[in-house]
Amino acid sequence: MSLLVVGLSHRSAPVSVLERASLSVDAQLKLVQDTVAAEPAAEAAVLATCNRIELYADVDKFHAGVAELSTLLAQHSGVGLEELTPHLYVHYEDRAVHHLFSVACGLDSMVVGEGQILGQIKDSLARAQDLHTAGRLLNDLFQQALRVGKRAHHETGIDRAGQSLVTFGLEQLSAGADVQQWARGKKALVIGAGSMSSLAAATLARAGVTEIVVANRTFERAERLAQILSEGDDTDVLARAVPMDSVPGELTRADVAVSCTGATGLVLTADAVAATVEGRTGEPAAGVAGGPADEAGATGVRDGRPSAETPLPGAGTAAGGDENCPLDLSSVSSVPSGFSVMGEAAVAGLDAATLEQHGAWAAGGTAVERTREPGRPGPEADAELITALAATATRSGRIPERRRPEPVAEVPRPQPVLFLLDLAMPRDVDAAVHRLAGVRLVDIESLADASADAPMAADVDMVRRIVADEVAAFGAAQRAAHITPTVVALRSMAAEVVAGEIARLEGRLPGLDDKHRAEITQTVKRVVDKLLHAPTVRVKQLAAEPGGAGYADALRTLFDLDQETVASVSRAGNSTEKNRGPA
Repeated sequence: MSLLVVGLSHRSAPVSVLERASLSVDAQLKLVQDTVAAEPAAEAAVLATCNRIELYADVDKFHAGVAELSTLLAQHSGVGLEELTPHLYVHYEDRAVHHLFSVACGLDSMVVGEGQILGQIKDSLARAQDLHTAGRLLNDLFQQALRVGKRAHHETGIDRAGQSLVTFGLEQLSAGADVQQWARGKKALVIGAGSMSSLAAATLARAGVTEIVVANRTFERAERLAQILSEGDDTDVLARAVPMDSVPGELTRADVAVSCTGATGLVLTADAVAATVEGRTGEPAAGVAGGPADEAGATGVRDGRPSAETPLPGAGTAAGGDENCPLDLSSVSSVPSGFSVMGEAAVAGLDAATLEQHGAWAAGGTAVERTREPGRPGPEADAELITALAATATRSGRIPERRRPEPVAEVPRPQPVLFLLDLAMPRDVDAAVHRLAGVRLVDIESLADASADAPMAADVDMVRRIVADEVAAFGAAQRAAHITPTVVALRSMAAEVVAGEIARLEGRLPGLDDKHRAEITQTVKRVVDKLLHAPTVRVKQLAAEPGGAGYADALRTLFDLDQETVASVSRAGNSTEKNRGPA
């Protein structure tokens, strides 16, 4: 087995990188085809979800395989290889099996224990089978991963450790309130009709919303989902389908909207959402500070620079005196002034005079008198700017803090009138919506932040033990299967020897009757089977152990087996495996 997986997920890459690297269905199919066309790979499959992109392959060379798979991921994702590489992880052979089994059990999910990943693994295998890129190894691997995931959910309480991304997202939207009570009586808009959107619609229906409107680019799929919701036995929700161009109008009627499409651009812009809120409240949906997407935030700093829209705040004290300095000057660079004026984004754009004032203050607490141009602010203003510079540099993270800045009073946000859940990757809803008053937006990025502190149930340890046992069993089965073609070739050779000797006997004893010929033939076959039984059973057992791959070579050498015969048996087995459907 030479299984290799190269990928990135919410654990290895920020959401911004995952968003840019996301693959459409067409891109996934092209990636799989290009992978098997590459020299190191014989089989390939892609597992792409909202928080992971993984490429699985059976390779004959490890280093060449890593290089080729990484390059292909970069090419098809559109993210440069140099930028993508720091976020990639690589697993090989048993570690690759362990990784996929952990993924299937929900241990590697953003929400631990969620079961939706099983459907995504099943879809991944089905696509690889349709493209004939899944041979014996990937068929066995993905089929077993599905069984391990089902076993984990059946035998443990892993479901109690987490829930689906949809349920977790709705809990975040309700801000800790009971989801059933929060959703009761609300009107919902679901944008998209894929698996995630369907799950969201069903979850909202069970939660007690009164109406669900489904919008999709393919109207027939929206109609089918709406029909399923309306005919459900466990809900009495009113569901209807609308075309995508009706989304702006339907958004004005909705209390909660869930979006999960495959669009490469934004489905809901900040302007569209602001117009909806304004139509609801009669007041403009003004931006507020402190949202996750607030680029300047409360600090007035954007991308490490002072914001052009927000002036530097003064600290209200004159420069000088270490007790008033929020910086640990001893840990700053060794520049004599105590502050580097070269290449620091935190101070870019500030004039040289201001930097000189700060350098003099840091060195001795004495401001340098300068001949000032007419209209230039005096020393008092300089002192305020210098203190503001220090506070800005502290907040931007460029210089270590010595003491915490005073907390800034946050402007209270009004109660939301519109709740948005964005489960798409790349995002469907403009991140700027986070800053709109009257809106609560939960997206993949905020879900990742919220799930980082989510408690894990004790059942997770049980699942980890299941995964470890299943990985060992899978490895043993694969190693044993590796020798099976050799054993089959050996028995075929023995059968040919028996047939040849019986034919020779008939030539020497032409008068032999059918009864005696049959008895002699059966006796010879029994002798050969008994002689081969113990060695073939034992060699399978030995081959299943770690390091047992060499027994197949030994068997071929001892019995002088034709390598092409063994290879033909293996190819026949792979051909059968490729046509096998997912579990």
